[in-house]
Amino acid sequence: MNLAEMTWPEIKARAPHTPVVVPVAAVEQHGHHLPVATDSMLLGEVVRRVEPRVNDRVLFTPLMWLGNSHHHMEYAGTLSASPRVYLELINDLIENLLTHGFRRIVFLNGHGGNITPYKQAIFEARQRHRTRRDILLLGASYWDFAKPATMRSDFVEDMVGHACEWETSMMLAIRPELVKEHRSLPDMDRGFWFEPAYRGWITQERAPNGADAPGHLGAPRHATAEKGEFLYQAYADGVVKYLDRVVAWDGSSWEVPH
Repeated sequence: MNLAEMTWPEIKARAPHTPVVVPVAAVEQHGHHLPVATDSMLLGEVVRRVEPRVNDRVLFTPLMWLGNSHHHMEYAGTLSASPRVYLELINDLIENLLTHGFRRIVFLNGHGGNITPYKQAIFEARQRHRTRRDILLLGASYWDFAKPATMRSDFVEDMVGHACEWETSMMLAIRPELVKEHRSLPDMDRGFWFEPAYRGWITQERAPNGADAPGHLGAPRHATAEKGEFLYQAYADGVVKYLDRVVAWDGSSWEVPH
């Protein structure tokens, strides 16, 4: 169900037991070859495939395209909410939905920069409502629900990255006319040289060319539309299975049936 297409009495009638999914993504640079709305478009396609499969059991809000993307601000076209502003946006959305009587809220994410603030917002909201035992506040990225690299051997990269083989493949599957020349692009190191510690970073620092970095990470030259279709199917299947668990939650316990 699409919240944006419903009247307020129809929405009110779905509370409290209908889970609400809030898709969150971003508008930010995606290298020389992908549009700035890539994250939002990819997540939107995952949602488009999931929604009819869960039918009237789950309510979807409109996709929130404004994300936490300050680490890309050196690149033109990036539109970003600063981390604390973004955290408050998520907090307010949680409070909106709780006020309307909903108890099961799932943030479905499509942008890596959103992960830390949405986790913090969910944590804060649970502390504000710590005496309640009837609410389920969740957040995960769509790529958390499948491990495509274990399902086939022709992926060069082993995980989703920024404007990488995987994201480029997914864009080729749905909007190939928006993908610029990618086959001649250089492979770019992901730049996690200080693991296991977490280092504060901006995008330009994670590429060996520094200020001249093209903006992508990984190896988009290996992307194909067929790989992209496979990724969509894997992620949509995984999200559907997870939402089945949210629907099955008994309303109070920590565990749910698998």
